[in-house]
Order: sequence, then structure tokens, then C-alpha cells
Amino acid sequence: MNWLTSLPAVVLVVGWLFVALLVAALARVGVRALVPVGERERVPQIAMPLMPTLGAAFAIFAALTLASEAGYLRAAEGLVSDEAAATSRLAWAATSPQVQSEPIHAALLDYLRTTRVKEWKGAAAASGDDPATARAIARLERTVRAEAARPELGSPAATELLVSLDSVTSSRRFRIAAASREVPELYVVTLVASGLALIVNAGALIFRSSLRTSLLVVGVASVVGLSLALLFALSAPWSGAFTVSGHPLEAVAQDLRSGFFGAGQ
Repeated sequence: MNWLTSLPAVVLVVGWLFVALLVAALARVGVRALVPVGERERVPQIAMPLMPTLGAAFAIFAALTLASEAGYLRAAEGLVSDEAAATSRLAWAATSPQVQSEPIHAALLDYLRTTRVKEWKGAAAASGDDPATARAIARLERTVRAEAARPELGSPAATELLVSLDSVTSSRRFRIAAASREVPELYVVTLVASGLALIVNAGALIFRSSLRTSLLVVGVASVVGLSLALLFALSAPWSGAFTVSGHPLEAVAQDLRSGFFGAGQ
């Protein structure tokens, strides 16, 4: 399902609207073609009582799913903010007395730039196995640990460096774990099926109406199509249409480039 959630928002909206409207049109034509003439009077009698049930079922499924995915998007933004805070703490820890900050800041800046370019979207975001990012994080680990092991560096400063480094690597692991999460396929299938059933039922109600009157079902089909498009757009904040912002990490990288963390030394 990753190929579907990674589509641009415009493609999702146009695609699901097309599917919904096509189903509505096929339902209207299909009832005329499949239902015998003698039984057509019974179609509205059967379809009308089903509309509230199908509408309520789709509304509940859609509301729960969209609320859950919107919450997951906010959680993903929180993870990025936590990672940015961790990198900022490490940058400040490198400014402690007796600490050689330049190598740590250079390694940290390289890590931030590499992870934003190589490990932010697509398969690398969920797997965490990008070679360039692995080299950058290894360089950062070696640089910080070598600095913390210097004999002339006091225990508080060394501990602060190691704790800050651990916070950076842990935040990255949390981000990778979050990026590997997917919406359960059965849940998505159930939601799509309930939406399409609602459209088919609405199309069956107007199968004997004129073409202009039949346009009333377009509203139902549009709501269903847009809801499904929004669901798939929200479901992949690391590779989908609504990608979580990397601005917090970029702000830390900019501060490193500008020398903000070394100001006053």
C-alpha cells in the first residue's frame, strides 16, 4: 500500500473522485441493466432504509481513521522536534569548557544534512539503512566519544556529551520506528468498501431519475472520494502527500553554520 500513500495530493484527490463518480455512474446504469423490469419498483424500497445505516457506518469509520492519522501526523512532528532538541543539546554540550567543539559541531552538521537528504523520505526513512547516513552517525559517535575520553575533560562535561549523543541516536531510532508504521490493510479495505457501498446504494436510489436529478448523488460520491483521498494523504507522513516538516532540524543546522552555538566562547 506504500505506492498508494506516496502519491501526490492532487493525484489522490483526482483519482478517488474519479473512482467515486465512476462507481456512482456504474451503479445507476447497473441497476437498470441487471434488475428485471417487474422488480424495479422494489429497488427504492430496499435501498432507502439502507442509506442511514451505510452513511453512519462510513462516517464512523472515516472519523475514527482520519482522527487517528491526524494524531499520528502530529506525533511525527513531535518526534522531529524531539530530535532537533536532542541535536541542540549536543551542540551546546560541545561548548563546555575544555571541550573542542569544532570537530563535534562539524560532525553534527554533517549528520543533520545527510539525514535530511538521504534518510527523510521513501524506503530509507523506514529502514534506516542508508549508507551515507550510517557513515555520518558513525563519525559523530567516534568524534563525541573520543572527545569525552580525553583525560583533561572533567567527568560532568564528558557525561553531558555522552548523554546528549545518546539522546540524538535514540531520537533517530524513534523516528525510524515511526516511519515504518502503516495503516492496517484490512482497516483500509473496510473503509473503502463501506464508502463504495454507500455510493452504490445512492446510485440505486436514482436509477429511474433523469440525468439532471441523478447529479444529486455527486455530492455523496464527492464526500466519499475526498475522505478516502485525505486518508491516504495523511497515512504516510514520511513519504506521502503531507510529509512532516524537517524545519526544526534545518534550524539547528543553520545555527551550526552561523556559529550560534559557539557565540560567546
